[in-house]
Amino acid sequence: MAWIYLAIAGLFEIGWAIGLKYTEGFSKLWPSVATVGAMIISLAFLGLALKSLPVGTAYAVWTGIGAVGTAALGIYLFGESADIARLGCIGLIVAGLVGLKMVS
Repeated sequence: MAWIYLAIAGLFEIGWAIGLKYTEGFSKLWPSVATVGAMIISLAFLGLALKSLPVGTAYAVWTGIGAVGTAALGIYLFGESADIARLGCIGLIVAGLVGLKMVS
C-alpha cells in the first residue's frame, strides 16, 4: 500500500508543479487554491508512504515521479523542448526510479 500512496503523492506533485505555472506568481485565486491543495495532498500521501518505506527511497521516487511527469507535461502543454538529449535524461530518471523500486 505504501507504494500506491507514494504514486499518488507523486501525481499530486506533478499537479502542483504544473499548477504553479497557472497561478502566475500566486496572483490568480483559483489556480493558487488548487495548487496549494495539491501540495497538501501530495505531502500527506508522502507522509503515509514514509510509514513503511525508507525515507531516501521514498523521497527520491516522489521527486522522480514529479520531475518526469512535470517535464512530460511541460513538453505537451507548454511546447517545451523534446530534443533527444532531454528525453534521454528523462529516461535516466525513469531507469533510476525502476531501480529503486526493484531494490526496495
